[in-house]
Amino acid sequence: MSNRQTETDVILIGAGIMSATLGSLLKELVPDWKITVFEKLAGAGEESSNEWNNAGTGHAALCELNYTSEKSDGSIDISKAVKVNEQFQVSMQFWSYLVNSNLIRNPQDFIMPLPHMSLVQGQQNVAFLKKRFETMASNPLFQGMEYSEDPAQLAQWVPLIMKDRTIKEPIAATRIESGTDVNFGALTRMLFNHLKTKNVDIHYKHQVDDLKRTSGGSWELKVRNLSTGAVERHTAKFVFIGGGGGSLPLLQKSGIPEGKHIGGFPISGLFMVCTNPDIVAQHHAKVYGKAKVGAPPMSVPHLDTRFIDNKKSLLFGPFAGFSPKFLKTGSMFDLLGSVKPDNVFTMLAAGAKNLSLTKYLIQQVMLSKEQRMEELREFIPNAKSEDWDLLVAGQRVQVIKDTPTSKGTLQFGTEVVSAADGSIAALLGASPGASTAVSVMLEVIEKCFPQHLKAWEPKIKEMIPSYGISLEKNPGLIQEIHSFTAQALKLNSELQTVK
Repeated sequence: MSNRQTETDVILIGAGIMSATLGSLLKELVPDWKITVFEKLAGAGEESSNEWNNAGTGHAALCELNYTSEKSDGSIDISKAVKVNEQFQVSMQFWSYLVNSNLIRNPQDFIMPLPHMSLVQGQQNVAFLKKRFETMASNPLFQGMEYSEDPAQLAQWVPLIMKDRTIKEPIAATRIESGTDVNFGALTRMLFNHLKTKNVDIHYKHQVDDLKRTSGGSWELKVRNLSTGAVERHTAKFVFIGGGGGSLPLLQKSGIPEGKHIGGFPISGLFMVCTNPDIVAQHHAKVYGKAKVGAPPMSVPHLDTRFIDNKKSLLFGPFAGFSPKFLKTGSMFDLLGSVKPDNVFTMLAAGAKNLSLTKYLIQQVMLSKEQRMEELREFIPNAKSEDWDLLVAGQRVQVIKDTPTSKGTLQFGTEVVSAADGSIAALLGASPGASTAVSVMLEVIEKCFPQHLKAWEPKIKEMIPSYGISLEKNPGLIQEIHSFTAQALKLNSELQTVK
C-alpha cells in the first residue's frame, strides 16, 4: 500500500542531537516552515546521542590532549583546541537562549558543572603537559586552568586516582573548573518535545529506504512504516540526513556528486561502568590521559563522572571494538554495502595506510575483562573487578575520503557534505560531534540557505551573541558569555544537588 503526503519544506532523517538542533534553529528562524522528521527507532536520541552511547564530555577542548600537538620546534599548537572550544561556546549560548525563552526547562537535567582534567605520567609527558598548560593558560579561552606536579595536590583533586598509587615517575595534571558533563540523550529528548509543540511532524518507527531527485528539484523519499509495513512517499524542498552512522548509505543513494569517493570505517566503543556509591563519591571530574601508540584519537583513555537520571556514575574507557555495523541497531552488511565503484580504491588505500589501527582494533577486541581492568588500574590502582561492568557504547563511523595530497585518508571529526544547490546535506563522522552540534548545524544553514542568511542574521545573533565573532580575539565578550551561560544553565556548582 502506498500513500503520498503533500510536500513539506524540510525533512530531517534521524532523531538525534543533530536533527534536534537543526530543527530547533530553523523553527526560530522561520516558524512557518513545515518540518517532518523520520526516525527508524521508537524514540528520540536512542542511537549515538543516547547518554550511555557517548562520553558526554561537553567537549570544550579543556582536557583532551589529542586536540593539542607538539610542533617540530617544540612549541604547542592549540589551534584545534581553540576551534573546538569556540564551537562549544556557541552550543552553550543556544542552549541558554532556549532556557531563557522557556522553550526548554530544567537545564540541570542535561548539563552539570564538572572539572575537566588532563593527567600524565613520565618525564616526557610531564614536560609536554607543562608546555601545553603554559600555552593554553595565556589564552583567554582557557582562563582558570591550573597545573600541578605535587602528589598531595593531585590527591585533593582526584583522591580515587591517587589512593594507593606507587609513584615511580613524574606525574602531573591540569585542572579547569569550568568544564561540564552533558547528557546529550536528555537534551535531544527535550528538543524533540519542544519541536512537537511547534507542530513539527515526528514519525518514529519510520525508515527511509531510498531518496531521489524529482524533476522539479525537490527530493522524494521512500519511507517504510516499520509498524505496519506500509510504504509511503514524502517530498521536501530540503533534506537533512542526520542518521549517525546510517547517514553514509543514504548519502550514497542520493547520487549527488559531492557524496562520491567517500567511505566509512565503523569503530565501536566499550566502557567500564561503576555505580557503587562509595566509589563514585570519591571522584568528581573528567580526567583524560594520553592515547596509546596506534590508537585512534577517539580512544583517549578517560575516567568520567557522569550525571544520568540524577544519579552519579563513573565511566572508564573507551576500549575500541569492531563491528561491520554502521549503527548499534544496524546490519552486519553495512560496511560491505557501503563499498561502491566510486569509493573502492579510496577504501583500499585507507586500509593499506591504517594497518597499525587495524592491529590495534584486533588487540582491543580480544581483551578479556581482567585485561581491561588492568588498564583501568593505571587510573585507579585499587579498582576491583566486581565493582565494574562492561557497557557497549555507540557505533562511530569515521569518514574516509581523498584529500588533494593523499588517497584514502581516515578523518577524525565531523563533516558536512551538501549538494551544490543546497537542497540536501548529510552529517558524517564522530567526535566531538554532539558538543559542537550548534556550530555544525549553523554551517548546514550557511551552506544550504545562503539566500536567507542576510534576513536571518539578526535572529541568529539574538540566539548566539558571538555569531561571526572570534571569542579568542574578544576576551571581554568571553567573560560576558561565560556569566550569561552559567546563569542561564544554572552552572553554579554550589546550587547543584545530586544523589
